[in-house]
Parts: sequence; structure tokens; C-alpha cells
Amino acid sequence: MKIDLTINDSGLRNAVQRAREQEIIIPTLQEQMHPETIPDNIRQRLKSVGLWEINPLNLFRATWKNEPVEQGGGFGNVNYLEIPSAITGTKARIIGLLGKWFPTGAHKVGASFGCLVPRLVTGQFDPTQHKAVWPSTGNFCRGGAYNSALLSCESVAILPEEMSRERFEWLNNIAGEVIATPGCESNVKEIYDKCWELRRTRDDIVIFNQFEEFGNYLWHYNVTGRAVEEVVRETLGANGRYAGFISSTGSGGTLAAGDYLKEAFPQSKITAAEALQCPTLLINGYGGHRIEGIGDKHVPWIHNVRNTDMVVAVDDNHCMNTLRLFNEPAGQNYLSSIGVPDDKIADLPMVGISGIGNLVSAIKFAHYYELDENDLVVTVFTDSMELYASRIEELREEIGAYDEAIALKDHHRHLLGLGTDAMLELSHYDRKRIHNLKYFTWIEQQQRDVDELDAQWHDYHSYWPEMRRQADEIDTLIKQFNQLVSA
Repeated sequence: MKIDLTINDSGLRNAVQRAREQEIIIPTLQEQMHPETIPDNIRQRLKSVGLWEINPLNLFRATWKNEPVEQGGGFGNVNYLEIPSAITGTKARIIGLLGKWFPTGAHKVGASFGCLVPRLVTGQFDPTQHKAVWPSTGNFCRGGAYNSALLSCESVAILPEEMSRERFEWLNNIAGEVIATPGCESNVKEIYDKCWELRRTRDDIVIFNQFEEFGNYLWHYNVTGRAVEEVVRETLGANGRYAGFISSTGSGGTLAAGDYLKEAFPQSKITAAEALQCPTLLINGYGGHRIEGIGDKHVPWIHNVRNTDMVVAVDDNHCMNTLRLFNEPAGQNYLSSIGVPDDKIADLPMVGISGIGNLVSAIKFAHYYELDENDLVVTVFTDSMELYASRIEELREEIGAYDEAIALKDHHRHLLGLGTDAMLELSHYDRKRIHNLKYFTWIEQQQRDVDELDAQWHDYHSYWPEMRRQADEIDTLIKQFNQLVSA
């Protein structure tokens, strides 16, 4: 399977004209991987642009290497945060790439770029005729609506009605339409059902479903994968060992970075995390949970299951209680009292709920493999507390005030006390069982091709690499598009 890069001439003409009118220049994937190659005139102009500003120049900030400032930043090294062992309770080093320093404060800006731009530069998406529909459990529709605004495209955001208030408030100012579907984080099928309704009733839409869009996979494989590799090579040290990459299943996109990393470090492992309250990969389970931003109750079409080594299920109570530990003043005072440096404590609000879920998974991974101080585990802190302030207020109302005695209990129970429960090291047939779950969502419900499903498994040596090799072709199309715009 490859991303369709067929040119639609009329759509391309309209897209070029719109970009010319709005002075839009589209970055290549290479420039997002290596922002030091971005032309000097663009970097100079970015010095007067805010990180979240609706300005086409911020397309060039779909990278892990933004200078960590809110206004006018340039580019530097990959943004990441190492969590001290005093917090994690494991000797292994745990590092998370920081999504906070993307526009919108979440790395889904990159994933949605990877979905929309190939359609735009081929003319398959005509900004004068189409609206981009972004079905999501949170950050993807935010990233999609944002990129749509930068590219002067109309957008429709779809997300569950129980997602955080901050998400809806922001989207109402950016997206042309916001549709709330029934349920919570785990109600993905209801989002799909809304997409089918839109397909039946409207002819002005193009749906970008992150769970099946290979542009999502391709962006993370190239941009996130290389960013992690840089961090690993920079921090590993002479005796260091890179153990593996941890990511919630989510849309399956971020896990693509693990595919890249396993090629760079063949002994490393890929771990997919999910909510214990909805253990789909672990035991074919279902349910609802509070780890916003990861989605579940199905296996994403773009998840390369055959290359996944482990599944970890995370109790959402670990996440919600750690959220208070990291962000309540009493929690921060407690962490200071046990010797955590003040600068590290100040950085903890850069880890949102799903990032805490990834941290918990990384700790359990380190315990399972009995890792020590020479081992490095890498994950992704997808977004920050900027998107979850209302959740702290809700927890105060639900549970009560927070003090240092509660903080001590939370630290020991939800971080230091983590064990190796609800984990599965995957055998060949465990992987095949999980892969086979795709049938029920993607063939029976979403009308994908069963032959392609079989190819993902049986022809995986060619299926996935053929699609990955399209990055250079997409970059060529972007350059050609920019040349037409400037002509």
C-alpha cells in the first residue's frame, strides 16, 4: 500500500492560486527533520511570530526542534525531558520528547501536516471546494484545524463530548465547525459513525482519519524517529544501552517512530501502551477511561503490529493521581522535600495526562526487563498541562484538597510502587491475534480491503518499506508546489 499521490490538475491549480494569494510556503519533511536547512529569510521572519499564532510560517514549526519559547523562537536541538530516578523509582534513565513546544502545544500538528499536505500538493484536496474533516479524541483535530487555518483551508473538528473544556474552547475559535460525538476518550466508533454520516450527506468534505492515514505514520517514522535517534546518540554515553521506545497505541502514528528506531538500533524494543480500563490489545477488552488523547477499542489500521514487542496496560488512576502530584503546589513541595531539583519540578507541568501514561508505561517496561543505570528508555510527552487545567479543578471537587501526605501516598502507590502487572511480551501468535482484531473495525465497519489486511501481515517486509520510501517523492511534490506558487 502506498499513499495516493495522483495529481488532480484542477484541484492543484486552485490550491496553488490559494497559496499564492495567502503567501503560503510549505516546508518539506527534510526541513522538519533538519530545520537548520530552512532558508534564512524564513527563520528571520519567524522571529516576530508567536508559537501558536495563525501564520503560515508556523508550518515550519512542525518539528521537535523549536526553540522552547512562546514568541519568536528559532531552532535548536530536540526538546526533551529526563525524569529523575527519585520520581520514577527505577535506575534506568527515562526520557520523553516534549510536545509542548509544537504550535498548539501538542505533536499532532506534525501528524496532521503529514495527512493534509500530500493531498494538497497533488490537488486531491481543493481548498476552494473542500473542507478538511478531522476525526479525533482530542489533539489530532486540534492539529488538523490549526494546519488547515495555516494553509487557508476550511476545517471540521470531531471529538467526544467528554473531552476537556480547554479543547473545545480552543477549537471553537479555530475550526469552522466543531462536532461533539457521544462518550469519552474510548468512544472512537461513534466518531467513525459521524464520518459515515457526513460522507452520505455532504459532498464538500475530505476526511482525514488519523487511524488509517499513512501520512500520519510516515511523518512520525521520519520526523519523530530521527528526533529520538538524535536524543539517544546525544545522551547514551560510552556504556549506555538504548532499550526501547514506548508510546500509547493512539492512532498508531507515533509508534512508527519505533519502526525507525528498531532499524537504527536492532536490539531495541517497541512497546504499545493502552488504558487498563480498556485493554483492547492486552485481552481484547473494552471500556472507558480518562487518559485523554490515546483512543482505543480498536487496532489502528496504520499500526505495524508485527513489529511490536510488548503491550502495557496503564491504570488511569496512576495518571490522574500523578497529574495532581506533578501540578498541585503540595505535590511539588513534597517532591522538593525528597530531593528532586527545583528545575525538574518546574518542568513537570510540561507532561500532560497521556504523557504521564507513557511515563508509567516506561517505568513498568524498565522494571520488567530489570534495566539499570546504563539503560535508556525513550517515550513521548505528547502535550502539557495547558490543555488540562480544568481536570485539576474537577479532581479537587471530586476528591478534595491536596496536601503533602496525599502526595507521599500518590508517589509511592502510583509511581514507586509500580510493578509488572498487566503486561504482555508478545509472541508471534500474540501479535497475530492483535493484528487480526483489525478485521472487525476496518473490514467489517470501515470497508477496507481484506487483501491489504493480509498484506500488512504476510508481506510486511515489502508493505511497510514501500510506503516509507514515499517521503522523498512527497518532498519533491512540495518543492514543485512551492515553485508554482512563486512563479
